Amino acid sequence: MTTQLVGDLLILALAARVFGADAIALLRRLAAAGVRAGVSEMTRHQRGDGR
Repeated sequence: MTTQLVGDLLILALAARVFGADAIALLRRLAAAGVRAGVSEMTRHQRGDGR
């Protein structure tokens, strides 16, 4: 585990502690949006539209 990852996890834990369920819901939505963007980017490159 890198120190940057440990720092990110500590910030995440602190945000979850401070903001509670709202922060967790927001982080889930952000993660889902990132996954959707990554998947659409991968399928775009597989179709050949990426260039």
